[in-house]
Amino acid sequence: MKKISIRLMLAALAVTAVAGAFAGCGSKTDQVSGNITLAGSTALQPLAEQAGKNFTDKNPNVSVTVQGGGSGTGLNLVSEGTVNIGNSDVDASKKLDAAKAAELVDHKVCGIGFAVVVSKDVQVSSLTAQQVQDIFTGKVTNWKEVGGQDLAIQVIHRAKSSGTRATFVDTVMGGVDENDAIGTMQDSSGSVEKAIASTPGSVSYLALSYITDAVKANLTPVQIDGVDATKANIVAGTYKFWSWEHMYTKGEATGATKTFLDYMVSSDNAELVNKLGYIPASELGSK
Repeated sequence: MKKISIRLMLAALAVTAVAGAFAGCGSKTDQVSGNITLAGSTALQPLAEQAGKNFTDKNPNVSVTVQGGGSGTGLNLVSEGTVNIGNSDVDASKKLDAAKAAELVDHKVCGIGFAVVVSKDVQVSSLTAQQVQDIFTGKVTNWKEVGGQDLAIQVIHRAKSSGTRATFVDTVMGGVDENDAIGTMQDSSGSVEKAIASTPGSVSYLALSYITDAVKANLTPVQIDGVDATKANIVAGTYKFWSWEHMYTKGEATGATKTFLDYMVSSDNAELVNKLGYIPASELGSK
C-alpha cells in the first residue's frame, strides 16, 4: 500500500510539474508589455499595421502604433529617439549622414516590389527603362512618343523623402533624379493611387502591395523592358524595381520592440507577408 501511495504521489507531482510548465509557456507572451511606435515608409505601412494588430492580439499588454510620413521621416524620427522603429524602403545611409546612420540597427523584414503605373486611358502596356527616364525628366511629354495615343503625359512624383522614390531613381532611372518642375507631387502611396485614378494621361509608381484587383480598375501596371512586375520575376532576378523593407532601431532592440521584430520575420507572420503582396525575406536570400 505504501509503495502504491508513493507511486501515486510521484505521478501526481509529475503531472503538476508538466501542467505548470505548459501554463508558463502559455502565459509567456502575456508577460511582454510596453508601447511600440513605428513611422516611415507608406509602402510598408499596410503590413506594419496588420502585423501590429495580430501581434497585440497575441500580446494584449503591448500597444503598437504605426504612422506613415515616408522613409526619410521614419529614419529621422528613430534617429532622434521619437519612435522605436523607423520603417524604410532604403538603407539608412541614403537618407541620413554617416554618423547618424551608424547609430541605427537594420532589421530586414521582407522585400517589396514596385511598378510603374498609368491611368486607364493610357494605351501603353510596356516601356523601356530609357523611356521611363525620358518621361520623368521631361524629355518625353506626349504618349504618342512612346507608342501611345496623342495625349499629354501627366507625371505624378513622390516627395523627396520617399524611399519608394529613392528606389525608383536607383533601379529604374539609372541614378538620374526626376524633374520636379513637371507634373505634380504626392506624399504617400495612397494619394498617388487616387491621383492616378483621377488624372487623365497620368503616370507614377506604386508598391505592388497597393495594386490590388480593386485598384487595377483605375490604373494599369506597365512592363519595364518587357518584364512584368511580379514577385516571381523579382525572386528570379529578372525584374529590378524592388527593395528590401527595413525596420530600423536606434541601437539594439530590446523588450517588446525586439519581440515584435522577431515576430515580423517569423513563420507566424509569413502568411500575412504573402497575402499583402510582400516577399518573405527567406525567399530573397542574399539578394
